Amino acid sequence: MAKVEKKGKKKNGSRGIHKEIASNVSEIVELESQQRSSRTVAEQLSEKVAKFCGSMMFVYVHIVWFGVWIVVNNTTSVPFDPYPFTFLTLVVSLEAIFLSTFILISQNHDTELAERRNHLDLQINLLAEQENTKILELLQAIAGKVGVQCDPDIDALLEPVEPKKLVKQIVKASADEEKNALKETADAK
Repeated sequence: MAKVEKKGKKKNGSRGIHKEIASNVSEIVELESQQRSSRTVAEQLSEKVAKFCGSMMFVYVHIVWFGVWIVVNNTTSVPFDPYPFTFLTLVVSLEAIFLSTFILISQNHDTELAERRNHLDLQINLLAEQENTKILELLQAIAGKVGVQCDPDIDALLEPVEPKKLVKQIVKASADEEKNALKETADAK
């Protein structure tokens, strides 16, 4: 009988988790939907162009286009763009300029979204760290009340995280690693 009750409780608890996950997922989907709907017409166009350019259909269209262009200009009595296909080169160069611009606009938008997500992740991580610190403080207080000795390393975990110090440490470690890599490269020569 006790096993049945435990299973029932576990299922109810997991349903709560699944509900929470579904709620979080739908909230993220809604945020991303709002982001997409707030894009300008130019951003939407550049996104569609970039998406098409990244597809195999784009490759197939160009294979057919270039093939037809070359065949027509090599088989007709009066070619509109004789070999070495100077006009085709001009058209392809202009296409490359516009496509690269559309792709950069699309990438800028993606970068902006990624930065927002990273900022959200940072805020959630900082909040989680603060919550964990509070939980450790409560556990330490409970352990003190019941007379249980705490791990001496817990005091270090109770210190607040200072993002500025962490960034400085990361920058310093990255710079040191880069210096070491350059030194190893120079020593190898």
